[in-house]
Amino acid sequence: EEAPVVEEAPVVEEIPVVDEAPEKEESVAAVVEVPVAKEPIKVEDVQYLLIGAGTASVSAMRAILKADPQAQILMIGAEPHPPYMRPPLSKELWFNEDKVESSQLLFNDWSGNKRTVFYPDKLVDESELAPGTPALLKGVRVAKLDPTKQTVTLEGGREIKYGKCLLAPGGEPKNLAALEPTDSTPCLSSRVHMFRNIAQYQQLSRELDSAAKVLVIGGGFVGSELAYAMTRTGATVYQSFPEAGNMGRVLPKYLSNWTTRQLEQAGVNVRPESKLMTTECKDAGVEVTFTSGEKLVVDHILVAVGLQPSTDLGDSAGLEVHKEMGGYVVNAELEARSNLFVAGDAACFYDPVLGRRRVEHHDHAVVSGKLAGENMVGGSKPYHHQSMFWSDLGPNVGYEAIGLVDSSLPTVGIWAHKETEGSDIKTEPAAGEKYEQGIVFYMDKSKVVGVLTWNIFGKIPIARQVIADGHEHQDFGKLAKQFDIHTKE
Repeated sequence: EEAPVVEEAPVVEEIPVVDEAPEKEESVAAVVEVPVAKEPIKVEDVQYLLIGAGTASVSAMRAILKADPQAQILMIGAEPHPPYMRPPLSKELWFNEDKVESSQLLFNDWSGNKRTVFYPDKLVDESELAPGTPALLKGVRVAKLDPTKQTVTLEGGREIKYGKCLLAPGGEPKNLAALEPTDSTPCLSSRVHMFRNIAQYQQLSRELDSAAKVLVIGGGFVGSELAYAMTRTGATVYQSFPEAGNMGRVLPKYLSNWTTRQLEQAGVNVRPESKLMTTECKDAGVEVTFTSGEKLVVDHILVAVGLQPSTDLGDSAGLEVHKEMGGYVVNAELEARSNLFVAGDAACFYDPVLGRRRVEHHDHAVVSGKLAGENMVGGSKPYHHQSMFWSDLGPNVGYEAIGLVDSSLPTVGIWAHKETEGSDIKTEPAAGEKYEQGIVFYMDKSKVVGVLTWNIFGKIPIARQVIADGHEHQDFGKLAKQFDIHTKE
C-alpha cells in the first residue's frame, strides 16, 4: 500500500552553546578581574512576530523567508522545545520497538526511514536574531496583545513591537469534570494524562509496562489511535466513549462498528455508549465508575475528548471569538485585524465552498500557516484549500479524508472486492462484510462535500477537485472510477 506522504523532517541541527571563558591567570600574585555579566540582547522591535512555535508558525516562517530572504522573524513558544510535529506522539513513536530511539523522539516512517519529530529549520537564540536568521524565544508566554499599538506583552511585563504578527497558539486538550483533581482525589494529578505534547508523551512512555492497566477516554481520531498504540506496550487497554462505535461522529454507522471490531481484535477492551461518572483513589490505582454501573481500577487514564482553541489573548486584543466553533474569527485572507493574522487550530475561517469552519488537523496547520505567511509579506490570497487528515489503526485500517466528513450527513460507500475485482455501492451494508478498500462520499443533497478513502492512498487531490467542482452526482460508480479503488498497492 502507498502510505500517506509526510513531510521529511531530519534530525534538528543542534546549536552549540559556547561559554565565554575568563582570561587565564598570568601569575599567582596577579589580580584576577571578575568579568561583569552581560545582559542578554533582547529584541524590542521585530518585523515579523510569530506567536506559537508549532507547525503553523513553521510553515508561515518558511513562506515569509521564501518571499523575503532577509526578513527579521521572531517566534515565541510556550514549550521548552524547538518546533515539532504532533501526529507521531499518538502514532509512530509507539510503534518503534527500540525504546532508546523512541525516548529520543525518533521513529520509523512508512518507508522505514529514521526520522525525528522535530522540524529541521534552524532557529537561533534571540540574541543572534538577524535579517534572514529567524530566532526562537521558547518557554515564554504572551500575556497581552494590542493590535492598535502593534505590541505584545510577555509574562513578566516585557513589551515587543511588531510590524506583522501571526497568532498560531494551537489549543489545549479538554478534560472531564470527573477527572479534575480534588482534595478527595489527589491521585488524579499524576494518573490522568492530557495527551498533547512531548512532556506528556515522555511521562507516559516511561511509566507504561505490560502490567499496566490503561483507560483511554474518547472514541475520535486521537483516542482510537492511542487505544491501538497502547496495545503495543503490552498493557491492558480499555477505551470508553459515548458514541455507538469508534469514530462514530465521522464514519457511517456500519463502518464505525466494523472499526470497533478491528480494535477489539487488536486487544482493546472497547466500552461504547459509555460515559465516566465518578472516580475514587485506591491503593491499586484509580477506580472509575461508568454510566452502565461497571467499575474498573486502572493505573493511567488518557483523555482524548477534543481540543479547546487557545483564545486567551482575545479580550486584551479585542478580537472576535466564534461562539459555537471557537477560535478567532478571520476573513478569507486569515486576517483578524490589520497586520494581525491567525492560522492553525485557533483560526475560524470562511471556506467559500463549505462555509465558516475551524479545523484541527496537521495539514490545515501547514497550509493555513503558509497562506498567512504569504499574506504577511504583501499577498492577498484567500483560503480555499480543502485540508486533509489521515489515521492508522493497525494493519487493516488506514484512511485519508477531506472536506466535511460528518456521520450525520448522508453517505454513499463504494467497496472493492479483492478476490473478484468487483465493487458494490453501499449506503447501509450488511453486517459481516469485509471493508478492505473503498471510498465514502459525504453528501449535501446531490453534491459531494466530503470524501474518505479507505486503505487507498494518494487520491486526495482527486477528492479535493470533486468537492471544489460542486457538481451534482447520481452515478457514483462512474465517480468512483476516478479513484481507481481496485489498485493493488
